[in-house]
Amino acid sequence: MEWKLEVVPVPVSDVDRAKRFYHEQVGFVVDHDTRLGETLRLVQLTPPGSGCSIVIGSGGAQMTPGSLQGVQLVVDDLDAARTHLIEQGIAVTPIRHLANGEWVDGRGGPWNAFIFFRDPDGNGWTVQERPT
Repeated sequence: MEWKLEVVPVPVSDVDRAKRFYHEQVGFVVDHDTRLGETLRLVQLTPPGSGCSIVIGSGGAQMTPGSLQGVQLVVDDLDAARTHLIEQGIAVTPIRHLANGEWVDGRGGPWNAFIFFRDPDGNGWTVQERPT
């Protein structure tokens, strides 16, 4: 039996602002923006090439906006990903790696290069470079 991660809920305070951020700035694809009645709205967005999406919304049970931390994306070219985020006006850390349990600027070995950014609510994202 396969267990596939399909959707990660991301708690936000303003659905339209978050949709603009994830779609227009980060570059996620909008799969759907659905309203179910007057109060329930679900927006599903998928990172290009990903089999897993995020969902933002209003009117349902939610976590506190900004409380989601450490969701991780993986890219082939961390420099290009960082440049893209900066060009879109997103504050992003320098490339960092773990050395003796501490974050240090610069790349480490294979699988040990990361950048970090936050959405407008403070939800924290990690982007890791995978070896080619």
